[in-house]
Amino acid sequence: MTTALRILPGLSCSCPRLPWAIHAPRLASGMALQKEGRQLFEEAVRVVLPGPMLHRALILEPGGLRVRDRSFQLHHNLYLVGFGKAVLGMAATVESLLGEHLVQGVISVPRGIRSAMECAGIQEMLLKPHSRIQVFEGAENNLPDRDAQRAALAIRDLAEGLSANDLLLVLISGGGSALLPAPIPPITLEEKQMLTKLLAARGATIQELNTIRKALSQLKGGGLARAAYPAQVVSLILSDVVGDPVDIIASGPTVASSHSVQDCLHILTQHGLRAALPRSVKTVLSRADSDPRGPPNCGHAFNVVIGSNTLALAEAQRRAEGMGYRALVLSSAVQGEVGRLARFYGLLTRAASARLSLLGEGGSARGEAEELLRGLEEELKLPDLQLEEVLKAVGEASGPVCLLAGGEPTVRLQGSGKGGRNQELALRVGMELSGVELGRCEVLFLSGGTDGQDGPTEAAGAWATAGLVGQAAAEGLDAAAFLARNDSHTFFRRFQGGSHLLLTGLTGTNVMDVHLLLLCPR
Repeated sequence: MTTALRILPGLSCSCPRLPWAIHAPRLASGMALQKEGRQLFEEAVRVVLPGPMLHRALILEPGGLRVRDRSFQLHHNLYLVGFGKAVLGMAATVESLLGEHLVQGVISVPRGIRSAMECAGIQEMLLKPHSRIQVFEGAENNLPDRDAQRAALAIRDLAEGLSANDLLLVLISGGGSALLPAPIPPITLEEKQMLTKLLAARGATIQELNTIRKALSQLKGGGLARAAYPAQVVSLILSDVVGDPVDIIASGPTVASSHSVQDCLHILTQHGLRAALPRSVKTVLSRADSDPRGPPNCGHAFNVVIGSNTLALAEAQRRAEGMGYRALVLSSAVQGEVGRLARFYGLLTRAASARLSLLGEGGSARGEAEELLRGLEEELKLPDLQLEEVLKAVGEASGPVCLLAGGEPTVRLQGSGKGGRNQELALRVGMELSGVELGRCEVLFLSGGTDGQDGPTEAAGAWATAGLVGQAAAEGLDAAAFLARNDSHTFFRRFQGGSHLLLTGLTGTNVMDVHLLLLCPR
């Protein structure tokens, strides 16, 4: 089945539509790089939209449902719950495929996503007028709130009412943790929010955040699966976590937690928060290992990852090759602080452009950049980084090169500005490339969140070139000053009339971020 793809225009009908472009032959100009970078990002998003993924995952058979290699009986015994940024579209697809068997459903989705899809006229991501699925909207700016908590409790109540003959289909995507807050009493939502904010502000990874969330939640860490027992549980997961670990995505509501209280205490100590814990959190952690809720192993739950960053990068690679690039995937497991990653991408650009344009061949320019790059590679410890293979392939390329990566970096907050990790990374890469000799290469770096929302902003991300800092200075904008207060969005909004912002609106999916580095010999 072919699904028409449109990126949403944002949360207001006054926002402009941004149509999907038809690919044309490559042009060796700056405008062409901008256009092609955006097109490749959009193609990466296209392949992980809910409709195509679920049609690949769910096979309706006579009397049953097949998911991968497992079959399940269907006889008007289907219940559905879901939570995440892609779940509205996922639920709409399930309803169109399995609606005659659906008894009841409850989903928790980001505030405003229904109106955005209605505004865009994207019917395939909307539920039917008299749907059996109840929709809660909450978690504005990806932060748990009272509305999301009401949704979580409604999901818990549905799960607890199921019997052994029932089948619970659980739809999970990025943003699911914030949309499923049900703290274990006596912890309050405000206390859990405060702890999550403090961890994020101190640079905690998504894995660390979710480890803490699981320990403090009624539904995460396998809690939802245990609530649904003895019903059969099938979870369809759109991964927004490096490596696609099902126990970490949305904090693993249908997967038994492998983390202990000691793991939580280690994380809290590492980030200097153990001494400042509220009494309620200390109480819950002290009794966590003796929690009687069971069955503890969640053996009645079948978890399937149906979409990921790897899939998005593979599609972008295929499209780039069709546009005349030598396209190479560096890594789908990019993590770490954005400053270090920006340094990495800056050095990678220097090394790749030297090989591509023969700048400093056999001399210091190439050798110095590559030596520094390899040192930073060891420091970043990216598990699937293909650096040597990529550098070799770049040296053998006879035309433009597209280097692709994906993952979820972190930002250590130092100021009170407005931005997100993608815009900050793009600006920092622009800083790294300022004044650097790139030979005969034209360069563009783009970083975008596949959900269409980078932090609490309307942008998915931004793109930068080697001339960004100098051009900004000519407009009276000091890029370093904006970075010092984590104000990348304000910078890009002011710079050249906001033309370097990647504005897509909410996309209806989420598989972390996509990074594109385009190098084109002049």
